[in-house]
Amino acid sequence: MTDRADIPGLKRRTLVQAAAAVAAAPAALALPSLARAQAAPVRVGYAIARTGPWTTGAQVSQEPNYLLWAEQQNAAGGLNVKGTKRPIELISSDDQSNIETCVRTYEKLMGSDKVDLILPPWGSNANFAVAPLANRFGYPFLAPTALSRRLAEMKLPYFFLLLQQPKPMMDALVDMLKANGVKTVATIYVDDLFGLENYAALKVALGGSGIRIVEDKSYPLGVKDLSPVLRSIKDKAPDAFVGLTYPPDTILASRQSKEIGFNPKFFYASVGTAFQLYRNVMQAGAEGVLGMGSWNSKTSPAAKAYFDAHVKKFGAAKEPDRWASGATWAGLEILTAAVAKAGLDKKAIRDYVAGTEHNTIIGKIKFAGSENVGTPGTVGQWQKGEFEVVWPKANATAPLVPVKPNWV
Repeated sequence: MTDRADIPGLKRRTLVQAAAAVAAAPAALALPSLARAQAAPVRVGYAIARTGPWTTGAQVSQEPNYLLWAEQQNAAGGLNVKGTKRPIELISSDDQSNIETCVRTYEKLMGSDKVDLILPPWGSNANFAVAPLANRFGYPFLAPTALSRRLAEMKLPYFFLLLQQPKPMMDALVDMLKANGVKTVATIYVDDLFGLENYAALKVALGGSGIRIVEDKSYPLGVKDLSPVLRSIKDKAPDAFVGLTYPPDTILASRQSKEIGFNPKFFYASVGTAFQLYRNVMQAGAEGVLGMGSWNSKTSPAAKAYFDAHVKKFGAAKEPDRWASGATWAGLEILTAAVAKAGLDKKAIRDYVAGTEHNTIIGKIKFAGSENVGTPGTVGQWQKGEFEVVWPKANATAPLVPVKPNWV
């Protein structure tokens, strides 16, 4: 396993700065500063996609937040471990978007390396593979990019899902469509755990809604052309299109819909729509497009502070996304509070996470078993360059635009 080169550097800079402060400080302050500088680091391990098809999501929603969190904690003197500040050392590697590599890495981190804490990989499939392992080793595991009822149904006591799961997300979408007079819908979905579970939840939500599915098609991960199925859907002229898609497919479906002139009243695509990348690629064509999203910088003062800190560190060209980035940061907030309260006792951390209602940048989070039952299902929409929360109205940062403009 190869450590990410810039992480040890972050740790060294922290220790060098602490040592410099000791040299300049009065004698009465020098010894406490030196003690902090010499405190053993908290070793935090993870594997994340830096190459392969998971990379887009992982490098927008997750790893930048891990780096920002470590930097902020170290700049404040270290992670508060039950009253003692200790520097964070991140131990990480590229899982290459490969399940076997991901599992082997976590097994090493938890088994032989015995890191103090772990952070999760990207996506439902990777989390499904690693969660039982983390549970066996007794590591609290707060997953910000996994959507799976099957994961919740495994009843793993150390595993916590931060994102809203398929049922609340599809319920919110169908509620919005029904409230706005939609009668017909067509859907495509990626043929993996994420796509299959969300499609199943969508079908259940549509039952009794008065909205009819006119076409539904699955497609393989890594698809390069969706135009045949999009042309078929266009011929059926549905009121709404729902794409249960991953970031590359979200962009592909949007581009090809624009090319063939398929512009339904509601156009919804899921993972990646809330990314700055989507707005950059589609430009003015992003206007009115709907997708999964639950926050933006208007959600709370803490959300704005996080957004601004992220942009300051990574630049305006790498904003956090308006969905899972917020869940990732919320998970780090929860983990930070748990370590401050319980130290590095993994069971005590787990008990704190499970038994506490957490105030986070995206609102209150509370777990029932593995599932976050504090955050409602939501729908977002691009409006004038911002991905606004538009449904439910109680969580909205802007009103829904009920008719998508033409692609431009």
